[in-house]
Amino acid sequence: MAEYINIKGQNIEVVASDPANPTLGQIWYNSTSNTLKGEALGVASWATGGSLGTANQEFVSLGTQTAALQAGGEIVPGGNNPPYTSATEEYDGTSWTGGGSIPTPTGGIGGCGIQTAALAGGGETPGGISATSFEYDGSTWSPTNNLNTGRFKFATAGTQTAGLFFGGNIAAVTGATEEYNGSSWTNSNNLILGRVFLAGAGIQTAALGFGGSSPAVPGNTGATEGYDGTSWTTLAGSLNTARAALAGGGTQTAAVVFGGSGPTGATELYDGTSWTTSPVSMSTARSGLGGAGTQASALAFGGNTGTRTTATEEWTGPAPVTKTITAS
Repeated sequence: MAEYINIKGQNIEVVASDPANPTLGQIWYNSTSNTLKGEALGVASWATGGSLGTANQEFVSLGTQTAALQAGGEIVPGGNNPPYTSATEEYDGTSWTGGGSIPTPTGGIGGCGIQTAALAGGGETPGGISATSFEYDGSTWSPTNNLNTGRFKFATAGTQTAGLFFGGNIAAVTGATEEYNGSSWTNSNNLILGRVFLAGAGIQTAALGFGGSSPAVPGNTGATEGYDGTSWTTLAGSLNTARAALAGGGTQTAAVVFGGSGPTGATELYDGTSWTTSPVSMSTARSGLGGAGTQASALAFGGNTGTRTTATEEWTGPAPVTKTITAS
């Protein structure tokens, strides 16, 4: 049997106490406890969070796991058809409460930023496809300059003062990309693969676009593209489960994606090169859901399971833990 030194090129360190800050993959022998130990990734998990006040899908979703924002969307059918809403809900890590309503009931709307400084726009209203955009200060939505291209069911990345909207439908599927500077919108280079029902992550100068549906691809796509502030590049890593109407969060080099058409609860992690399927999935499989947060700490809420849902789930990503290594 090969020895550790021949595999790793170094001996196993013998120490009297565990290292204070071990690195992932590090192995050592604790002479005090007479145990072989190592630093490995722990188990990720989904846990039930507080339910949305209203079952909803295809809405603004942004923020963090403990300070998320949901606005607009398509609620359970009521007096109007389609049933767009202008309601806003805020999550505090435990429960959802009402916030300031957007001026116009809108479905298929997108947004980015944080709970107290958000940007939203586009979508479908009773009057048709919208190019209107709004800023939120934590209590009130205020109109700002319009998008150059009205669209719905698109993806976003960035912040209130450096936003990125891309893809979606403008009466036809598009790859159109626009940047917001806190005041106005500027057209940028298109996605390589125009698509609708895709998801995004990252910031304006380092964004990801992944998944979705495109007339250029049979069925749904798992294609992933990276944006550098100027143009999009097709990345080698595609989603393991091609899907549309999905959600995610994180950065260009550390993203998480969950849910989507099927519906599915499948969860995947991105390391800047490839996607890895998590061994744990959401308890409630759904599409058209909202997502917020990071690869380590995310939030999934609302969506469609066959019917619109209020379900909220909190994601805790795999974190380094010290484990005792045994023969078994």
